[in-house]
Amino acid sequence: MGVRDALLIATGTYNSGRLAELRSPAADVGELADVLADPAIGWFETRQVVDAPAHQVMRAIERFFRNRGTDDLLVLHISCHGVKDDDGLLYFACADTDPELLASTSVPAEFLHAQMGRCRAKSIVLLLDCCFSGAFVPGMKASAGVDAKEQLSGYGRAVLMATGRTEYAWEGNRFRELEPEPSRFTEAIVHGLRTGEADRDGDGRVAVDELYEHVYERLRESGVKQTPQWSSELVHRVYLANRAIPLQTEQPAKSRARPQRRARRGQDALIMLDVPLRDAVVGKVETVQIETAVTCGECQGLGTAADSVVDRCSGCGGDGRREGEDCGACDGFGTLITDPCPVCDGDGWVRVRRQTTFSIPPGVATGMRIRLAEQGEVGPGGGPAADLYVEINELPDDRFERRGNDLFCTTTIPAAIARDGGIVDLDTFDGTKKVRIRGGMKSGRTIRVARLGVPRLGASGKADDRGDLMVTVDVDRG
Repeated sequence: MGVRDALLIATGTYNSGRLAELRSPAADVGELADVLADPAIGWFETRQVVDAPAHQVMRAIERFFRNRGTDDLLVLHISCHGVKDDDGLLYFACADTDPELLASTSVPAEFLHAQMGRCRAKSIVLLLDCCFSGAFVPGMKASAGVDAKEQLSGYGRAVLMATGRTEYAWEGNRFRELEPEPSRFTEAIVHGLRTGEADRDGDGRVAVDELYEHVYERLRESGVKQTPQWSSELVHRVYLANRAIPLQTEQPAKSRARPQRRARRGQDALIMLDVPLRDAVVGKVETVQIETAVTCGECQGLGTAADSVVDRCSGCGGDGRREGEDCGACDGFGTLITDPCPVCDGDGWVRVRRQTTFSIPPGVATGMRIRLAEQGEVGPGGGPAADLYVEINELPDDRFERRGNDLFCTTTIPAAIARDGGIVDLDTFDGTKKVRIRGGMKSGRTIRVARLGVPRLGASGKADDRGDLMVTVDVDRG
């Protein structure tokens, strides 16, 4: 029997201001390492590489795949930004990644493919928890998806991919105080292995294909708009874990009491918000009107009248699922209701229009999303509320132009001050500032005013963490 090794790579902090900070990767790999290393579950030897530069990550990957035997089982988990260049090639971002120099400052998918291709192990499982599209500021060219199958598939390997974003930026006005939370994709992997729910055939073990089915269904049931993908060319069935915790199956019973229905999480909602450049730089408390679903007050979300009778669905036996899909007879609830609630017609929720207030943190940019936890729609059957995401669209400004974390503007100064030097007042987003002009200044020259640019999100908030204001001088010759 070969060895069982796992390499877990997480990058959440980036030197480049064009790559948004991710809160979850470090926490993700910690949770995944615990469950994989548990002798009752995965019994893997694990190693973590967190927030490392590209050369260290590439060295760890090359070392991981070297000198392997054919019977070894290798698991590689990567959680970071996924970036594409103008030719559509995929790169995995590292702490020192420069979006203009992807080939030398990130991990090319081509490099990973080469290392896996040279490896003698016939069982390689790659878990990609990366944002392949849509999570980048203007100038980052990312399409709606990445053909990871074409770039990373091959003999003796399986690839599980989380599509879309893996992390949704900063959460309301609490973004600096919140603990890191796992991404939905990795959370589903950890949950399936730790609880044993990924053991679909009940043989006491979790195979890679079973894990994918569990992840797919858990994300689908959570209401998140994310569809994981799967590609496999393994030469035999690979088992990642034992089922450590027996499952307890609830059997719905017939009852004359107020009936209970299987609760589901609501659907996440997304709204677009136009934000003036000034508010993106200094931050703002914003209030928006949203239309959403709230728990029905008449039935408290149960969807049933007070005297309704609930029977276990005969079509699915109360499981709510038939042949891998929601049961059509009971809509996936596992129960049949004789009398739906007259107010919500059995949905368990009603639509309302309400206001919600949140903070826009200084430094946001177009494409970033603010997560408002549990501010979305409630779920059927009295299920928990989903999340509301506010996507930022930064509006241009008449005077200032943003380039990364720096601001650029033009100011006109009198000819006398340009000739002899002096002090001029400059209106900035931080108020009026005094700027010293040296004698002999000519039109077209640029003055750098330190720390009056755009704050870097996720930083400590100190002035050193801001960009600069670059002022181009225009001399008024009268």
